[in-house]
Amino acid sequence: MTLQATVETSITAFSAADWDRCFPGDPENWAFYRACELAGPPGFDWYYAAILADGRPIAVAPAFGTEYRLDTTVQGPMKRITSWLHNRLPSLLSLRLLALGSPVAEICHLGFAPEINAALKPDLLARMVEALQQFGARSRYSLLGIKDAPSLDDALWADPMQRGGFTRLPGLPTAVLDLPYRSFDDYLASLSRATRKDMRRKMKDFREIRVERRRAIDDVVEEVAALYQETVAHSELQFEYLPPGYFPQLLRSLAPQASIFLYWAEDQLVAFNFVIETEGRLIDKYIGMHYPAVPRYSLYFNSWLHNVRYCIERGIPRYQSGQAFYGPKLRLGCRLLPNWQYFRHRNVAINAMLQLVARMVRLDRFDPAIAELVRGTP
Repeated sequence: MTLQATVETSITAFSAADWDRCFPGDPENWAFYRACELAGPPGFDWYYAAILADGRPIAVAPAFGTEYRLDTTVQGPMKRITSWLHNRLPSLLSLRLLALGSPVAEICHLGFAPEINAALKPDLLARMVEALQQFGARSRYSLLGIKDAPSLDDALWADPMQRGGFTRLPGLPTAVLDLPYRSFDDYLASLSRATRKDMRRKMKDFREIRVERRRAIDDVVEEVAALYQETVAHSELQFEYLPPGYFPQLLRSLAPQASIFLYWAEDQLVAFNFVIETEGRLIDKYIGMHYPAVPRYSLYFNSWLHNVRYCIERGIPRYQSGQAFYGPKLRLGCRLLPNWQYFRHRNVAINAMLQLVARMVRLDRFDPAIAELVRGTP
């Protein structure tokens, strides 16, 4: 068996069947990444790392290149300082980054062909990382990274990352809610008395809202895009920007698993929620809201409760609710799955400096839920 490491610039270098057999049952599949190529966020170059065995991929992962701001994870007053510095000296806080993972996925999707023995996977991953390093050097990327390696795969990542000289930092956790409940009322009963009372009060605010489930949004693309832009403007953590054509493209590419819930107050669209549905989970992928309407209708909590009810009524056992607002999600019964970032600069001196900077900008300095999670993680 002849092994070859490669980094491609389009997922069309692989057949959908070959790629998807490395990710059995995952809805963020070949069609998902192809849609991201066609209509995804600007400012990114799309790459795909693979190990081929006799020409057929046996290990694959998406990757991307971008100009990365070192203060991306900074929040609060310090963000105003770093933004001021970036506006005047952009080269001081920006580096050309090449990373395994994707700006539009919550974890680094690392897939292996089903015939690959678990003992071989760390070596295949190390070969993939080495190929990415070589590609990065040729393409003038100074910073190499891994975006959101899930902690469930720590044993797989540990040796290749240590051998490669990477520094590990906490990433944004993935929030999941297990739903072993026979009814929505059973779910509410699982919450604390104070939370249950608060949710029932918020549900009354929702009586005027009409929810519509769609698989196409050609007639409301501009409204959906405006809600997304409004939400981005209110977020301190934003790595990518999704253009208006992204959502209809993703709906077409991921049909019938992808759909979008539209929230109407009379004739005004006040929120949307893009979801991907499988038998095993509902992925709450993107949300957009009209912020003046948020407190009036308790939109954040009611969209959450709507999705929980949707899952329970259809027997979907897990609700995956994204990477933000961890405090409220913990209150509503979620558990957090840790993810990790890894980085290494090609210049040894700059790498040492970045390790010092990382101590100041790491996410657990700004989010108590992430800090608590990191304290409990080896």
